[in-house]
Amino acid sequence: RLIGSSHHIITNHCIDVLSTMGSCCGGKESKKGFCPFSLFLFAATASAFAYHKLQQKQSRDESAGAEATKPQVVFVLGGPGAGKGTQCELITERQSGWAHLSAGDLLRAERNSGSKLAELINSKIASGQIVPAEITVGLLEKAMEDIMAKDAAVTKFLIDGFPRSEGNVTTWKSQMSDKADVQFVLFLDCPEDTMTSRLLERAKTSGRNDDNIDVIRKRFVTFREESMPIVNMYEAEGKVRKVIADRDVEEVYKDVARLTEDL
Repeated sequence: RLIGSSHHIITNHCIDVLSTMGSCCGGKESKKGFCPFSLFLFAATASAFAYHKLQQKQSRDESAGAEATKPQVVFVLGGPGAGKGTQCELITERQSGWAHLSAGDLLRAERNSGSKLAELINSKIASGQIVPAEITVGLLEKAMEDIMAKDAAVTKFLIDGFPRSEGNVTTWKSQMSDKADVQFVLFLDCPEDTMTSRLLERAKTSGRNDDNIDVIRKRFVTFREESMPIVNMYEAEGKVRKVIADRDVEEVYKDVARLTEDL
């Protein structure tokens, strides 16, 4: 098919070969008027040219295929207790093609895995150091790859609790800019008193040691100082979609769904 579709290109390309080979057999031609060696070179050159064009086409198709399967990402940000996890769960349950990834959950799971990476993460936390952004982004990338490998229908990801700092943003762009497309940042805007009430209520059943009032206050400070500048940065780029989150879960979801259903 390729040779047929490129016949005129191949013919023009090979005429030069025949013209330069007119005396290839010492001036002796076949009964049909062509030197046998010239005919051989013509066929060989045509085949090589066709193969070259086929390789180019396959390369373009592979590039187009990779672009088409590049996952879409929505970063979900908001203070502790804003309802990030709840809204992400509702989206994945009610809309097809979505998967939910929590940067915090991935780190906690890796810490408990017993791997060498777990040792590094635990040593950083034990010494009061921040886990390198490269580790978090690497875990997110692997999680996306694993999910898409298991279910080809999943091409959209809600990543909640990330990015939390400028370092997160820089690392994501350097490692993932050509592997995933960030569509927008979903910011769940919720007052701290509402978030505090939710977290204290959650503490009754969550078993999380960071759901106590002292830690909660520290988490709010961290969010204001580190994460809100990231929200503001993306807002300046026109990528933030803000949803008021101190309402009934279903009311919040209606506004969130209007944003995600279009992707």
